Amino acid sequence: MKYTKYTLSTVATIALLGTAVASTAVKAEPNDLLNATLWTQTSVEFKAASMASYKLAEVMLDRAIADKNWTAALEQGDNYQNKPTAVILDVDETVLDNSEYEAWLIKANTNYSSKTWGPYVDAAISKPIPGSKAFIDYAKSKGVEVFYVSNRKAPGEVGTRKNLANLGYYVNDKIDTVLLRGETKEWGREKSTRRAHVAKDFRILLLLGDNLGDFVDAKKATLADRNAILAKYSDNWSSKWITIANPMYGSWEGASFGYNWKASGEEKRQMKMEAMKYWEPKQ
Repeated sequence: MKYTKYTLSTVATIALLGTAVASTAVKAEPNDLLNATLWTQTSVEFKAASMASYKLAEVMLDRAIADKNWTAALEQGDNYQNKPTAVILDVDETVLDNSEYEAWLIKANTNYSSKTWGPYVDAAISKPIPGSKAFIDYAKSKGVEVFYVSNRKAPGEVGTRKNLANLGYYVNDKIDTVLLRGETKEWGREKSTRRAHVAKDFRILLLLGDNLGDFVDAKKATLADRNAILAKYSDNWSSKWITIANPMYGSWEGASFGYNWKASGEEKRQMKMEAMKYWEPKQ
């Protein structure tokens, strides 16, 4: 695979910007990311919730191994019962913690951009999500293959693999188990094609992720659509599909303002306010 390299000038610009921001006092500008990022990065509640999700995954993995008819993938197809077993995990905020990038966005008073995200991925400095490595090691000990299905773009595969290796995560060096967006022309943002790719050769026991799209394609799903999907697959949640909490970003946010990402921050904030239900005190 041919990988696109970010230019030295781009990386240098990001480094200089980071240095400039770090050298000045942090100004507390209003930012929708602040509490979510602070909670993710500092709270024991986040760590405990993540560890609990992964411990549940271990319990459900044992059940899945024992039940030949068990599959977590809607894309599994027929005659899967005797295939080798696998689990699929998302990467960002499921295995790797990128809250330092989110914190930088707050500190620099800027928004997500591929021009800054790309160099961050290449730097391979993300931290582990609590509980994720213990679960992956457990799955490997049971003879279960581990696939990482991420919407990081294909040029970020070298940095992603390096980051996982640096943290001691298992990655198979004989087959490609790190499946990123755009590796093939069929692999777009929606993950069903990559789940189907894994399902051709493996019985998929569990799906683990932080976003609805890690489990079922839900492109442009409205808030009502998302609740309908939750209800439709009620038997899968917390058994075959294990969710890791991520309050920093995700399709849940886009759904609140109709995925109008080009709207101004003020406009998006107003639509978020309108998406909520309110208590009205008695006069």
